[in-house]
Formats: sequence, structure tokens, C-alpha cells
Amino acid sequence: MRTEESAKLTPGQIRGSWAAWGGWTLDGMDSFIYALVLAPAMRELLPKSGISATPANAAYYGSILFALFLVGWGLSFLWGPVADQFGRVRTLMLTILCYSLFTFLDGIANNVWQLAIFRLLAGIGIGGEWTLGGTLLAEQWPENKKVHGGAYMHSGYDVGTLLAGLLNYLVGARYGWRAMFLLGGTPALLVAFIRWGVAEPERWQERKKLTAPQAFLRLFSAQFRRRTISNGLFVLISMIGLWAGSVYVPTAVAQLAARAGRPSEAPHLASNAIVLLSVGTILGCLFTPWLLARLGRRGALGFFFALMAIFITLAFGYSFYLAQDALQWFMACLFFVGVGGASFCVYTIWLPEQYPTECRASAFAFATAFRRFLAAGITFLVGAGVSYFGTLGKPVALTAIAFVLGLILLPLGQETRGQTLPD
Repeated sequence: MRTEESAKLTPGQIRGSWAAWGGWTLDGMDSFIYALVLAPAMRELLPKSGISATPANAAYYGSILFALFLVGWGLSFLWGPVADQFGRVRTLMLTILCYSLFTFLDGIANNVWQLAIFRLLAGIGIGGEWTLGGTLLAEQWPENKKVHGGAYMHSGYDVGTLLAGLLNYLVGARYGWRAMFLLGGTPALLVAFIRWGVAEPERWQERKKLTAPQAFLRLFSAQFRRRTISNGLFVLISMIGLWAGSVYVPTAVAQLAARAGRPSEAPHLASNAIVLLSVGTILGCLFTPWLLARLGRRGALGFFFALMAIFITLAFGYSFYLAQDALQWFMACLFFVGVGGASFCVYTIWLPEQYPTECRASAFAFATAFRRFLAAGITFLVGAGVSYFGTLGKPVALTAIAFVLGLILLPLGQETRGQTLPD
């Protein structure tokens, strides 16, 4: 069994943690840039594509681009087998170069179809960074510190969303949507830092050699099949909550603002809502190591699942329909929905603990990326429910059922508290 010589982080481990945190932070920034600049980008590009820039067309084609981005994120599961065969650091650099290049190209797109292709390809790069950053930290950090390292890394995504909002205020409002995408291409500079100061983990260098297909197929061997399936189900449940907790929030806030006689404040209130979600998730990530130590991996995930089930129901199924003070109560619930979003932080720590080095990145990528195809489909199903019921609140509130199902399925998960990272 591998032992740790010292609990103190080496300079290489510190550089690796900054590389993982920085990459995931810039991922969050890139993902949120699209939501911020969608409206002005559609107004300019739709006429250039021979399409009238009506609000309906902007919403329709914007949703297509969002779906393609999710498809790209789903395809990013391919990075896992690549990392298991060729190395974590090399593949991390490739993912960052991928999303940086195609985000930069977003800024020079001449029509909506070019933007669609670039968003698809950027999604492939963005989805891979979480896999590689989480795997790198798990394999580099000492056993008694890697839980905190994973929690700090995962907080970066929501820091990135806040950073995107700040840049939109300082840059986007003055120089336009293209400047935001061009700025989103700057993470490529991080590659020079990674290349200079971050080495491949010793665990990977000493591992048994497997080809990429062999590493992927190992996930479905008799030894790992049950945990691979259960991990995928858990991540899918969290993704359902992510869309409920973010995609429909601006629309819900706009409707509540209009009902409260404050329609002109809707954009400002929607921004505040996103900030509440992000701050809640960051605090949830920082709280996660404490939960993991006391409740274990399954217990911590169960805590976040219960939080999401309760506060999605309260936000969209109760507060949304209040006759008075609906907006205030809805916003209060959103903070706790944000805290519940830290369930993804549990996966950053838990998934690498369940698999050996030879297939660890493949397992992480399969659980976190491939499920986005299904999550995208459920998002459209919720949209159909909104159209059927003629209201936003009830269909989104029904997504809380997924978290109840997750609580029932939790005993299927592989508990790893107190165990060392397998070689």
C-alpha cells in the first residue's frame, strides 16, 4: 500500500492544484459567457444567416446552440481513456487548448452556424477539464489533504461564473459580445504554466500499461460494473438539479418581478439570483470536507440530495406561487439550491477513490460527461412540461423527484471513507 512521506505539499503539487483550479475556474467563466452574450449575438448573427432576428427565433436557435454545447460536453468522455493512456498533464493541456481555441473562434463567427460548430467543439474541451483536474489532484496530493484539494478545486467553477459576470460588466457592456468570446480564449495562456511546472503523477507513471479502449472497457468488468452504473445515475441526478437550479432561474425571476410590479428590475434581479446560486455552491464546496469526514461519501451526497429535493420544491412549487412576497422567498430558497449544487464537489473527491490508476480518468469522464446527453434530453422534457402546464414552477419543481430517487439508490454507492487511493 502506498504511503505518504509528508503531509506538506511540494512545489509541484501546489502548481498542479493551481493549474486544476485555474482551468476549472476558466471553464466556469467560459460556460457562463454564452448565457450572458446570447441575446446580442443572436441579434447580429441571425440576419447574417438569412434568419429574421425575432425574439422567437433568437430563443429557438439559442436553445439549439445550447443543446450542441451539451452534446460537446457529453463527447468529452473521450478524454478519459486518452488521459489513462497518454497522461493526465498532457491531456489537461489539450482540453484547455481545445476550449480556448474554439471560444476565441466564437468571437469571429460570421453566422449562427459557425457559432454552433464552435460551441460544440468548445464543449468537448470544457467537459474534459473537470475530469483531468480532479484526477490530477487525487493522484498528486497526500491522502490526508486530497479531500480539501478536491473541494477547493471544485469551488473554481462558480468563481468562474462570478468572474464572467464581472467581465461582462467591465468588457461586454462596453466592447460587445465578440470581445467577451475573444477574452474567453485567454485560458490558452495557462498551458504555458502547466507545461513549465506540473509533472505527471508518479502513480500514473508507474501504472500498468493499458490502451485507451482497454481502460474504458475495464469500467464494465465484474469488479467495477455496479459502481460505474450507480455513479452515472448519481451524477445524472445532480445534473437534473443543476439545470433546474440555473437554466430556468432568470425566466422565473423575470416573471416574479413582473408580478411584483418591478419588471424593469428583472435583469438586475436575475443577476442577483445567479450570484446567490454561485455563492451558495462555493460555500457548499468549502463545507464538503467537513461533511465527508463525518458522514462519509454517500452520507455527504445524501445531504446535498435532500437539500436539493427540499429547496427546489419550496422555490418552484411553493414560493413561486405565493400571492405576496413570492420574489423574496424564491430568492431565499435559491441560496440553498446553490449549496445543494455542491454535490458535484463530492464527485470530484469520490469518483477517483473508486478506481485504480489504469482506468481512473476513464471512469471519471464516463460518469461526468456521458450523462449530459440524458440531462439535455430531460431539460427539453421539462421545457415541454412548461408548455403543457402553462406555468414554469410545477414542471421544474417535479425535478425534485429525481433527488428522492437518488436518496433511495445511495446504498448502491461504493463507500470509500478512510480508504487510500487505489494504485
